[in-house]
Amino acid sequence: MVRVIDVEVLEGYRLRLAFDDGMRLVVDLSDELSGPIFEPLRNPSLFGQVRVDPELGTIVWPNGADIAPEALYTGFSEFPGDRREASS
Repeated sequence: MVRVIDVEVLEGYRLRLAFDDGMRLVVDLSDELSGPIFEPLRNPSLFGQVRVDPELGTIVWPNGADIAPEALYTGFSEFPGDRREASS
């Protein structure tokens, strides 16, 4: 199972993620922030409080929102101009 090891907040509800297998990618979550748990993340201040939960191996927010690492790895479209790349 792949795990997130680092997260960096970018503009426009995008995150740069690093995974334990060396993969680094940028995910755009702007289309995913709906529903009772994710809608509050449209507040840039709350969105910016994302962190890696080392126990779960994924990203979490203070309001209890989280996204499975497998979904982050394969399930979200990347922002144009960013690409997946395995680090050397």
